[in-house]
Amino acid sequence: MDNLEIGLWVSGFLLLLVLIGVRVAFAAALAGVVGLIWVFWARKGYAPDEFGWALEVAVKTAGQVPHSKIASQALSLIPTFILIGYLAYYAGLTKALFEAAKRWVGWLPGGLAVSTVFATAGFAAVSGASVATSAVFARIAIPEMLAEGYDRRFAAGVVAAAGTLASLIPPSAILVIYAIIVEQDVGRLLLAGFLPGAFSAVIYGGLVVGMALVWKSLGPPVSGFTWTERFAALPGAFPIFFVVAIIIFFIYNPFGGDAWGTPTEGGALGAFVVFLIALYKGMRWPQLKDALLETAKLTVMIFTIIWGVLIYVRFLGFADLPGAFSDWITSLDQSPLLTLILILCAYAVLGMFMDAIGMLLLTLPVVYPAVIALNGGVGIEAADSAFGMTSTGCAIWFGIIVVKMAELCLITPPIGLNCFVVAGVRPDISVQDVFRGVAPFFVADALTIAGLIAFPSIVLFLPNLLL
Repeated sequence: MDNLEIGLWVSGFLLLLVLIGVRVAFAAALAGVVGLIWVFWARKGYAPDEFGWALEVAVKTAGQVPHSKIASQALSLIPTFILIGYLAYYAGLTKALFEAAKRWVGWLPGGLAVSTVFATAGFAAVSGASVATSAVFARIAIPEMLAEGYDRRFAAGVVAAAGTLASLIPPSAILVIYAIIVEQDVGRLLLAGFLPGAFSAVIYGGLVVGMALVWKSLGPPVSGFTWTERFAALPGAFPIFFVVAIIIFFIYNPFGGDAWGTPTEGGALGAFVVFLIALYKGMRWPQLKDALLETAKLTVMIFTIIWGVLIYVRFLGFADLPGAFSDWITSLDQSPLLTLILILCAYAVLGMFMDAIGMLLLTLPVVYPAVIALNGGVGIEAADSAFGMTSTGCAIWFGIIVVKMAELCLITPPIGLNCFVVAGVRPDISVQDVFRGVAPFFVADALTIAGLIAFPSIVLFLPNLLL
């Protein structure tokens, strides 16, 4: 049995573990260790006295992964971005943002739901975690929507779906992970997420308005706010945009020349500024402790998934499965665009059984080289490529699209994490009701992905400004 066959068998074993409910981090680590033992033992012809040697080498190889891969400066972005979100919540910035959105767009059909979408998009600009975003707005937005007579399933679905915007709008933990896996510039990928994130929020808002027009009982508009009251709500939301401006100016330096700092330093500066704002707003030690603990819990969860999956990825390198998959994809007698769409459909199916970060970590080492090969290969000029862009542009464009696909994992049954979080925060709403409420938003996500595929400039416009 050659390495490729071993790779296929071990990948099947991994899928089996995931399907029977083993956590992705532990399933991937176990499959990776088993695969490494199998590959090394196969090199010795399966000699019984060489099994101990194969076991020792495999364990040493796997043991190098957690520290060597996690001790990365780029990954230090993740805890700082998550901390910004939790500090902003405890500083009361999220409630102020929602109040401002309610006063400005609440008059629309389904106005409170539209306000939730846009307030969530604004909060996503200082929070790198979708789960945290959903939890925050489940506490803030759902009570107000229910008080105004909104359908509980609709209200819960809006919060769960809108929370996924934090995966796309910078600072995004998933975009940072993608950049590290495919070895692309973190700053350019984060910048690329702004316009697609805004595009997605607009489509979500349009869907909410359309549904509220057709089914009047879903969510009535909220009126009665004067222009004075609307403008009075803006100062409370300014700190959010101030922090976003600091991070953008620090990392990208719009005035030209070199950046003022790295994305990690920009994230740390943003966290410090929000910390000062939170202190000014009256945050005390109990709230700070909660913010730090929640940040630590979510960071540990993400990092555990990363190191567990990277052990499996190390095995894939020995099995040469990425190269074989890339060769097979490019040999298909069909258009590259159709192949890309089929790959995205496969992501939609995987999202039913895996969390977003685990899915990307497991698949990108195999899928990303295939997509670059479909485009024409590394270093290809835009004029000669299948998708009309350079290999770097293709990497950024595909990253945004695949992260948008990963957002589906957060609201797709049976393990849509955002839905469980919303149901956990709101015990009066069952997780089944949340899943029913998010169902219409799959249409919005399909429209968003179609738009990003048809008009790559939505993704590449801002990153191209850095060239």
